Amino acid sequence: MAQEYKLKGLSALDLKSGEKREVEVEGIDDGKVILCKVGDTTHALSSKCTHYGAPLKLGVLTPEGRLTSCFNVSTGDVEDAPAMDPLAKFEIIENSGGVFIKGEEATIKASRRAANHKCSASGKEKVVVVGGGSGAIGALQSLREQGFKGAITLISREPHLPIDRTKLSKALIADPSKLLLRQQEWFDEANIETVSDDVSGVDFSSKTVSTASGKTHSFTKLILATGGTPRKLPLPGFKDLNNVFVLRSVPDVQAILSSIGDDKGKNIVIIGSSFIGMEVANALAKENNVTVVGMEKVPLERVMGGDIGAIFKSIISKNGVKFHMEASVEKATPSSSNPKNVGAVLLKDGTELPADLVILGVGVAPATEFLKESKEVELQKDGSLKCNELFEVTGLKDVYAIGDIATYPYHGPGGDGALTRIEHWNVAQNAGRSVGYSIAHPSSKPKSFIPVFWSALGSQLRYCGNTVNGWDDLVLKQPEEGKFAAYYAKGDTVVAVASMMMDPVMTKCAELMRRGKMPSKSELQKGVDPLTVGLPSEVKI
Repeated sequence: MAQEYKLKGLSALDLKSGEKREVEVEGIDDGKVILCKVGDTTHALSSKCTHYGAPLKLGVLTPEGRLTSCFNVSTGDVEDAPAMDPLAKFEIIENSGGVFIKGEEATIKASRRAANHKCSASGKEKVVVVGGGSGAIGALQSLREQGFKGAITLISREPHLPIDRTKLSKALIADPSKLLLRQQEWFDEANIETVSDDVSGVDFSSKTVSTASGKTHSFTKLILATGGTPRKLPLPGFKDLNNVFVLRSVPDVQAILSSIGDDKGKNIVIIGSSFIGMEVANALAKENNVTVVGMEKVPLERVMGGDIGAIFKSIISKNGVKFHMEASVEKATPSSSNPKNVGAVLLKDGTELPADLVILGVGVAPATEFLKESKEVELQKDGSLKCNELFEVTGLKDVYAIGDIATYPYHGPGGDGALTRIEHWNVAQNAGRSVGYSIAHPSSKPKSFIPVFWSALGSQLRYCGNTVNGWDDLVLKQPEEGKFAAYYAKGDTVVAVASMMMDPVMTKCAELMRRGKMPSKSELQKGVDPLTVGLPSEVKI
């Protein structure tokens, strides 16, 4: 039952408009709420993000009342990825005895409230969603949140419900029950049919989806969120030898961990020095001998540049990872003890790297194989689907593509509407949320969001923006070892920002980008701090 709880150290509501403050709740161990004042109204909400529990006091409060780009402070509702559950909202009571909130102890401790997506499907509308990741769950949640009452069917080739795929490479979690974004109960309450099957084709004229089991599913709207297929190396040994793995699914993680076994200290060669390779290397290095092979001068150089890549190389090296950079792979050779298994990786310079197992992190291709024979859709050169700002597939009616398979116009700083394809978990979920909103509200405008991603590389890397048209200069602020803010510029325009241990720099910059107020390169070089720049109310992109 809800009751009143006093807020510690607060005799009156004295926040200024635009201010947020975390306060303790008396009588509840570790009980805290965050107070946010927007205009003349102060709101009390859960104090932690419902994604991974980060304290919201480190976030950003916008003039229209969005907290950390995710939550609406008036309702606590989720408006942006990556959060799944809304914040709890509490009534504020102010009297001569101090300031109080009214709520239940369990809700205050949980720092969230259960999302209500209950629905009794009705009508002729039917949405079919193909996929089992972030984009799919974003679309499903948004459809029900926005009041869509039609039938919904989710078709995924994986044998489990949608998962948080980021935890596969960051933590090598092999139990799908620990990765689920939503439990079966949620799908039942939301009246969403789940089908474990492989989509084999789509007839866009008759609006039907065919699956490998021989079944067909009709739709009035189709959302394609099939993700990516890991690339393999077309080199001798990598296709034929055992213990050569890719990493995209739960079975991939299970196979890797089975190969390592209980007897640690294995020689593991990871080919590819971008995010998947680096995250896996970091996760496995504590108990194994891990070597990363990359073609760049430093890891992540293509995306992050040499200066930032060098920082991450130093961090990961301290965890025991060895690097062979500017290296090309010749072949994989068999083990002397078991010629069916890999035994080493041979580089073109003659270096031989002992390998009990090999993990390939050499990128993904859009998972659109099931569309290659379709005459009604034109795949881009990379296999993706060209979309507009609403993620509607070009040339098709009532069909949307999101996530790794979608190429769409980017209107963030430096984008100028250039077509881009972004393989970020957060972007996929936001695209899904956008499509769900568009279907529920057909006349709505495209959702405005800046691409964001994060990576576990010793400490949390945070990144916003996009370099679709490239970048030509870097402004690096590094107050101390292990902490930095990096601003990527094209001309005088800052097009992307990366940070580590400097929250909320990235979040603030993402909001400034949305509003067309991100400081320029020259302003940053003169000492302007984005954290001191006010947020205008108008969103420009």
